[in-house]
Amino acid sequence: MASLANTTAGAVAGARKISNGKRIPIISSKSLSFPSFRPSISSLKPLIPTKFSSLSPLQCSPSTSPSTSPPSLKSRLRNGETLYGIFLLSFSPTLAEIVAFSGYDFVVIDMEHGPGGIHESLQMLRAVATTNTPAIIRLPESSAVWAKKALDLGPQGIMFPMIDSPKDARKAVSYCRFPPNGIRGSAHTVVRASNYGINEGYLSNYKEDLLIMCQVETVDGVKKVEEIAAVEGVDCIQMGPLDLSASLGYLWDPGHKKVREMLRTAEREVLKSDRKDGGAFLAGFAMPHDPPEALGKRGYHMVSGAVDVGLFRNAAVEDVRKFKISLNADSDYSDDDKDSDEKYWSE
Repeated sequence: MASLANTTAGAVAGARKISNGKRIPIISSKSLSFPSFRPSISSLKPLIPTKFSSLSPLQCSPSTSPSTSPPSLKSRLRNGETLYGIFLLSFSPTLAEIVAFSGYDFVVIDMEHGPGGIHESLQMLRAVATTNTPAIIRLPESSAVWAKKALDLGPQGIMFPMIDSPKDARKAVSYCRFPPNGIRGSAHTVVRASNYGINEGYLSNYKEDLLIMCQVETVDGVKKVEEIAAVEGVDCIQMGPLDLSASLGYLWDPGHKKVREMLRTAEREVLKSDRKDGGAFLAGFAMPHDPPEALGKRGYHMVSGAVDVGLFRNAAVEDVRKFKISLNADSDYSDDDKDSDEKYWSE
């Protein structure tokens, strides 16, 4: 800075400007001061509007305000609603968006059987966030590492597979809570779950907002399902009919009488728990022999009636079948058959 001032002063001193015969006084560099600017860290203020500091990830979307934020899955369950959802195995953000616009109460992003991982789950969460559709992430295994990475993405719920005992359930809950109440690793100042640190109320609200689901899908799990449902922090018991049938030796016959009897036993044990005193809600998958309407009538609080891959598969197979049948039909195709589609295709 000093060299710059000296250079400038020299140039000015050598230039005698005259206006109307009068000399213009030259300002000496010695009369100029160049104060240094050294801001302290404490004087810096975050460039974040205060009104956004307490918003959740979904509330920060441009189309959503705190007053219009939809109720959480937990609050809807506590209010007595029966929720209908779908599993997403394709990890296609486009299919996820279609599902979200279709009106499902929730989606389950399935890392246990789908091909996607954490990065792909993030894209799925962003896809369904356009409609504020709540998302649950099912982990590939019940471990602290997978739970930590999934929870940092900010889903409304997390599902732990293969929970066979109260001990397993207590471990699952501990993976979801920060010390001293659990063992979840903390990066809450920078992860998506806290709006990348913008949501200053995250640590105060995360336990209340998160739906913890334990999946019971073996004979051992069913025998202890009442105890599992009573574990503090377990919000919902998710029944797994396919793995339960395999556990009983009827993998190819999930509708077998013994499988259905054991499933009903588990259902009764969960439904009799007092949800106002730490009991759990009941969730389940629909099957061809056990449609979603039947689950709803038996008292299930959360029903998953479809899988995105299955829906697309059925539609594709039926589309091909209809065309193949038309090739062998007796009646000839004519332009008259297009009348019903004219309005759709006309410009």
